[in-house]
Amino acid sequence: MTANLAKDACWMPLDRVEASTARQRLDGFLRGVERRALRMAEFATANREEALDLVQDAMLAFVRNYAAKPEADWPPLFHRVLDSRLTDWHRRNQVRSRWLSSWWPAKNDEEAEDPIATAPDPGEVGPLARLMGEDAGQALDVALKQLPLRQRQAFLLRIWEGLDVADTATAMRCGEGSVKTHLWRALNALRQALEAHR
Repeated sequence: MTANLAKDACWMPLDRVEASTARQRLDGFLRGVERRALRMAEFATANREEALDLVQDAMLAFVRNYAAKPEADWPPLFHRVLDSRLTDWHRRNQVRSRWLSSWWPAKNDEEAEDPIATAPDPGEVGPLARLMGEDAGQALDVALKQLPLRQRQAFLLRIWEGLDVADTATAMRCGEGSVKTHLWRALNALRQALEAHR
């Protein structure tokens, strides 16, 4: 997905060596954020194909608009673009569901298989540990999906992505105090939901 994004971007007039180095850094950044962004989009959409499209669209928009920014600013800017794409997707989905719900029956989500849950674990540690890890992982997935959107965003950006409070606030378009409140509530809800897996 990220292979041609940095190569095709005409975003800074640099000499060849600087342009090549800048493209490599941008490509490395996009490769590093790609899987986690996809997982965040999957949590938001509950649809892998939609999530793939949204992440790719966010990457293209990021390269077009923010590649010339300092490298330290890339993580919050990318997540802000991704957040915008996810918000737009939810808005479009709400409008579609209002107008089209009478035309098509709802899908049965219980029949759909989660490809992330069935992916093989490269760090195999044994059947008992694997069983406990799978149970905890599934419980975490369920608990994250049950969190309100803003709490889930704060948790994923601060804990998974490792952004600081200021960068998370930039990505979420809210104040630093709001980020702390959302994260605190998310952590409390997750602790309660995962108490059996301690």
